[in-house]
Amino acid sequence: MGNMPKIIKKSVPMAEQEPEERIHNFNEVPLGYTPEEAIAEATRCLQCVNPTCIKGCPVHIRIPDFIQAIKDGDFAKSIAIIKEDSSLPAVCGRVCPQEEQCQEKCIMGKIGDPISIGKLERFVADWEASQGIEVTPVKEKREGKVAIIGAGPAGLTAAGELAKYGYEVVIFEALHDTGGVLRYGIPEFRLPKSIIDREVEYIKRLGVRIELDTVIGRTLSIDDLWADGFDAIFIGTGAGLPRFMGIPGENLNQVYSANEFLTRVNLMKAYLFPEYDTPIKIGRRVGIVGGGNVAMDAARTAVRLGAEKVYVIYRRTEKEMPARIEEIAHAKEEGIVFHFLSNPVEILGDDDGNVIGMRCIRMQLGEPDESGRRRPIPIEGSEFTIELETVVMSIGTGPNPILLKAFPGLKLTKRGYIEADPETGATSIEGVYAGGDIVTGSATVILAMGAGKKSAKAIHEYISSKKK
Repeated sequence: MGNMPKIIKKSVPMAEQEPEERIHNFNEVPLGYTPEEAIAEATRCLQCVNPTCIKGCPVHIRIPDFIQAIKDGDFAKSIAIIKEDSSLPAVCGRVCPQEEQCQEKCIMGKIGDPISIGKLERFVADWEASQGIEVTPVKEKREGKVAIIGAGPAGLTAAGELAKYGYEVVIFEALHDTGGVLRYGIPEFRLPKSIIDREVEYIKRLGVRIELDTVIGRTLSIDDLWADGFDAIFIGTGAGLPRFMGIPGENLNQVYSANEFLTRVNLMKAYLFPEYDTPIKIGRRVGIVGGGNVAMDAARTAVRLGAEKVYVIYRRTEKEMPARIEEIAHAKEEGIVFHFLSNPVEILGDDDGNVIGMRCIRMQLGEPDESGRRRPIPIEGSEFTIELETVVMSIGTGPNPILLKAFPGLKLTKRGYIEADPETGATSIEGVYAGGDIVTGSATVILAMGAGKKSAKAIHEYISSKKK
């Protein structure tokens, strides 16, 4: 018993930019581990015989093995283990909700802090980039050609996996650049564009071809794809149609959907102001409606664009907020004010149609609704007004109708998303698979990746059975 390793209950913290410094720039907030810090954190792993953390990972990375390799100082082996199961490790290490997935199931979490699996994944992915990423060429080419619609996390993952199987893969992307929500939805301070470029370059080097500015349903039809000899199609277009509340004043100037707000900042490079002079007119006070990660992204972006006061208006309490704990903590450190148990009833405007404020009502929580969370109920006579110049609605998104019209035979759910087998992504049309937010509605990057991976395996089995 004398040589039992000492259990270290506290995780190794990652250095971050100070709040007063970072509110003036769009640089990444967490700064990454040093090799010494990564090895120290990896040493805390108990190397469980039956690792529960893997069950919490939608792409089933062999977590204890990659952590053991870090502990041994063999970073090359560590990243190789991760890449057997994930094509986007630098992205996942940054934006995955690890605390609800792998880390939630970590046994260490029962006696202390769970192992910082995400931070370790980010460390080895960044280490690999600093060394120059090696791509093992695919040994065996297979007969078969797959079209991927959408270059977001689901599409990129499916493409990478199918390329590793040896298929010819072409991604069709409607926008002028790749990444989908990774590039136009997530702000630079949480996921730098250079990281996305790096991950996409890796997928291209696996042999995937990417056609940009191609809208399936407009530029090309489904019949064009079948006529071009594709054996299967994977749809990973995400859920990009903004939702609004339907309250008076939503058509005033300076009312944005979170989608539009974040896309403008990301694609027009407002985050590089003043180098790129494409600022968004936001005024001094900004109100963000919603409580998810996208709401936190919009609020923290508004601070960096120079807003003096940023309010988050959310109809439940902090406990019910879907945003990651880390994102809420970062927002508070950056001076963002939270109005919990509050809901907008009207956006107020002046005679020129510009936003001047928002009338809200206080809420109380009643019985749980179908989401399992307690339903917010308005408290009569509790209205209050917040003075604002800009409002950003961040209350979720819906499926893109253009693409769905292009597949007339595709069976949809009652919410308008594609009906797909949760294990394979198979849809009601033979040879057509779907995954990610276009199936589930707005969810996480890693769940979209998990769907892309499952579909790639199913497509491989489908094409293999046809080519026999």
